[in-house]
Amino acid sequence: MATTRQAHTVWEGELLKGSGVVTFDSSGIGDFPVSWPSRAEQANGKTSPEELIAGAHSSCYSMALSHGLNGAGTPPTRLETKAEVTFQPGEGITGIHLSVTGEVPGIDEAAFQAAAEDAKKNCPVSQALTGTTITLDAKLA
Repeated sequence: MATTRQAHTVWEGELLKGSGVVTFDSSGIGDFPVSWPSRAEQANGKTSPEELIAGAHSSCYSMALSHGLNGAGTPPTRLETKAEVTFQPGEGITGIHLSVTGEVPGIDEAAFQAAAEDAKKNCPVSQALTGTTITLDAKLA
């Protein structure tokens, strides 16, 4: 069964001096302020589309890697994934770097690397971002 999730943003003012609020409608977890300076300069307590993508990508990747490891008979104890989304004003998103450290009993480094690469290729968020260069560093704890 397909699921659909919703969020909405209310933006007030022009790009450079305006600001908005992103609301996560489906989960109801809250409202998050967003602004151009939070995107192109310092966050200053506000989020950006790139930070939201980083959160989506790191969580999706972790789920995909966990699923793949479990399917191979080596379920992880813990995965810590960081996604860094680089934004260049005037160009857009220029790359995403994933870093993952895994605690996975009974797996060797080569098998972990293979699972990590497979998750990078197959997680739905990675697939949605195929026009962007995605790099990966993976290591066992």
